[in-house]
Amino acid sequence: MKAVFITGGNRGIGLETARQMGKLGYHVIISARKEEDAKKAVADLFHDGLKVDYVIMDTEDTAAVEKAAAEVSKLVNGVLDALINNAGCACPCGDKNTANLEDMRKCFEVNVIGTANVTNHFLEMVKKAPAGRIVNVSSIMGSFATTFIGFEYAPYTISKAALNMYTVKLAAALKDTNVKVNCGHPGWVKTEMGGPNAELEVTEGAETSVYLATLPADGPTGGYFHKKDSLPW
Repeated sequence: MKAVFITGGNRGIGLETARQMGKLGYHVIISARKEEDAKKAVADLFHDGLKVDYVIMDTEDTAAVEKAAAEVSKLVNGVLDALINNAGCACPCGDKNTANLEDMRKCFEVNVIGTANVTNHFLEMVKKAPAGRIVNVSSIMGSFATTFIGFEYAPYTISKAALNMYTVKLAAALKDTNVKVNCGHPGWVKTEMGGPNAELEVTEGAETSVYLATLPADGPTGGYFHKKDSLPW
């Protein structure tokens, strides 16, 4: 059975991604920062007939990431077919022309450094898979072509642009391996982060991650996608 590890898989897009990957026959392991949140998600998925494992992990805490990696390695016998870096944060809106440095640090810690931290500790497991896949959940707000977003969103948008560059660099570094690395924009989704007025249901929001995590051998690497469509950097 193929295995997938999904950070922040206890709610929203991450939870729905876990559901869809489980229905595809994957052994799903999710992470959450709090055990009660993880157990609630596992119970939710159990009602759909899915058995899901979990680990407790804060992506900013290297010791916790190391422990989680060891636990996941035991669950999957050292081989992980897909890593979905779904955990992220969107800082509160700031001033229209002054960057809030604390918000910027927080967004970078979670959206960029946290993703790199997890990937560093799980990469060897992914490399051992016949067709390893790494998915970094980004946003169209990190695209240089997205000009309608105001400066008040600078911490979030800049961190997602940096995540996109990290994706490109990692894909290039792994180009001679069996691992494909891509980033994806889920869309504006009705979640706690996206709000009730968002355009997409969470089922659609998970489609991009699922697509990129299950790419065929001739699929892309180092790309930026929404569903199956390539996005401008």
